[in-house]
Amino acid sequence: MRPVCPSTHVSGFPVKIAIKMRAAVSGAVWAGALFCSASALAAIPVQHWTQAGGARVYLVESPAIAMVDVQLDFDAGTRRVPAAQTGLAGATAALLSKGVAARGADPALDENALGEAWADLGASFGASAGTDRFSFSLRSLTDPELLNQAVQLAARQIAEPAFPASVWERDRQRLVAQLKESYTRPGSVAAREFSKAVYGGHPYGHELTAETLARISVADMQAFYSSYITRCSARVSIVGAVTRAQADTLVNGLLGRLPQADCATAPALPPVPEVPALERAQQVRIPFESAQAHVLMGQPGFKRNDPDFFALTVGNYILGGGGFASRLTEEVREKRGLSYSVYSGFSPGRHAGAFTVGLQTRPDQAAQATEVARQVIAKFVAEGPTTAELQAARDNLIGGFPLLIDSNGKLLGNLANIAWNDLPLNYLDTWTAQIAKVTAADIRAAFARKLQPEKMLTVTVGAAP
Repeated sequence: MRPVCPSTHVSGFPVKIAIKMRAAVSGAVWAGALFCSASALAAIPVQHWTQAGGARVYLVESPAIAMVDVQLDFDAGTRRVPAAQTGLAGATAALLSKGVAARGADPALDENALGEAWADLGASFGASAGTDRFSFSLRSLTDPELLNQAVQLAARQIAEPAFPASVWERDRQRLVAQLKESYTRPGSVAAREFSKAVYGGHPYGHELTAETLARISVADMQAFYSSYITRCSARVSIVGAVTRAQADTLVNGLLGRLPQADCATAPALPPVPEVPALERAQQVRIPFESAQAHVLMGQPGFKRNDPDFFALTVGNYILGGGGFASRLTEEVREKRGLSYSVYSGFSPGRHAGAFTVGLQTRPDQAAQATEVARQVIAKFVAEGPTTAELQAARDNLIGGFPLLIDSNGKLLGNLANIAWNDLPLNYLDTWTAQIAKVTAADIRAAFARKLQPEKMLTVTVGAAP
């Protein structure tokens, strides 16, 4: 029996009460979203167009539930921040939820008033900053009255953030306290040292410290924000019960308060250098009083648009990404009992994200566990997978694909991935076919091109002398 997706229609009440009731049922609607969207897995048609204002829009219509998810991405991640002000992008994103400025007839809203306004609408809006991109996310019912108010409020946050200085001083103190606390955790120490060393001075590896936070002012946030958050550079991904015409109007509403610009004459953003390759093996050992030694191994990997992506995805599942089915788990945990868990993974971005192998073990076993992991990597790069390993990996990845797109929220993440990395519009429709055609030779060749086990970095925190 096919499920009946819940309705969000509320009628017969005054406007304010109706808004509250529609907001109240939004949680129940989303509880059914995952189940209702499952019937749409057969094909995922992606519509794409560029607006006159320069924004590039990507849309997947999902009419089963009366909701919409929107993500706006800008080239303003941490790679655009100077090392001396590491944390600027993240701090700017965090402060966007702390108030909007007054403009015309619209009054100023502090963080409490802003939170209450979103709660009244039963919608959510937020900002975040990653290594490559600065993102906004909006989720709302598609009821015209509610959606219109949500878009107007989001547009104010995008174009008219207040950047309250007193709130930044408060938040900076909290961030410094969190940093100090992180220095007491061996896992955090290992991750920080690994990132600095593996990226060799590239912005991906810049370290957030109390000193870099102290160099960030509200004026710096405003300058950074106005330089990178523009209509011309926006990439907007939308999944929900809206048509192309409605989506186009929605995007115009979200970006409508930003300054107009001639995208044809707008200066290009300065290039960011690539991640340098490691020239030799490095060993970083940091004494630390802890019950477990934390070990991270790796090197720069590949960019997200690399043609080897699918071969590396299948290969990494076999090597260390497949949990208990992986070679690293078999050799390090099952055969030798050196670690409860061990994993490997790539983190590709606009630049070569790191390939990382991670494990925890007893301090007196750290050297042995590290050596075994290194041998497993070297053998896999040289020989590739067996026929049985390859078939099992492809079956598991293909079988698990529906779980990657079984809700509008997950589908939005995949759509934003297509938009940000300029992937083919039929990327999701051909994903399983791309996985299925990966061969052992493809994996062996791809890993040989990307990994050099003899040059890998190893960071060990907490090992015995």
